[in-house]
Amino acid sequence: MLQNNVMELHPFSDKKIVDSWHQNAKAWTVAVRQGQIANRTLVTNQAIVDAVLSRTPQSVVDIGCGEGWLARELSAQGIQVLGVDVVPELIEQARTTGTTQFELLSYEAIAAGRLKAKFDVAVANFSLIGNESVVSLIQAVPALLTPNGTFIVQTIHPVGGCGEQPYQDGWRAGSWAGFSPDFVDPAPWYFRTLESWTRLFVDSGLRLVELREPLHPGTGKPASIIFMGTRSPL
Repeated sequence: MLQNNVMELHPFSDKKIVDSWHQNAKAWTVAVRQGQIANRTLVTNQAIVDAVLSRTPQSVVDIGCGEGWLARELSAQGIQVLGVDVVPELIEQARTTGTTQFELLSYEAIAAGRLKAKFDVAVANFSLIGNESVVSLIQAVPALLTPNGTFIVQTIHPVGGCGEQPYQDGWRAGSWAGFSPDFVDPAPWYFRTLESWTRLFVDSGLRLVELREPLHPGTGKPASIIFMGTRSPL
């Protein structure tokens, strides 16, 4: 249905996710830079940095880099980093903070081969929340990696993230609960079981070499899950 020449987006779709992030880019930048997201400041920020550094990379691509905090952190360790994101305002914010390279690039463009360079690590930190775009992106990841390269994904732990709903793949409604009132129109997200995440890696030509479950210091429960995969031998 067309309304005022604008196509109404389906509430559960990859396009709706991108639309939400367009609306919340400024609020997200403030939240990250002011340390407003407790789970990140307590656990998951350091967890993803440690995971990347454990592979001793010389080059990294940060997929879905947002306002660029992870790319900056890794650059400060002497690593050559490229951050990519589909939201122009987030890339603009990222470019204001230093010399790290950032590019406007969608997952669909990466899947189509628009990113020509190869990297020792490709990392996606809580940025793979869609469905079709995520599948096509992960399928393209092996072509982005050097021969000994690693793909690292940090995401919501499937067991903790399932909540009261059935433990099966499917779209879930988003929420900004616990965030500032500046956030609007929460993005939906696509829930995947542990089995589905594992199958997605394997079917994309990646071999899982490590799985980490960073624990929240207060609850003792996993704050996230981190998948680490390398290119499977031909």
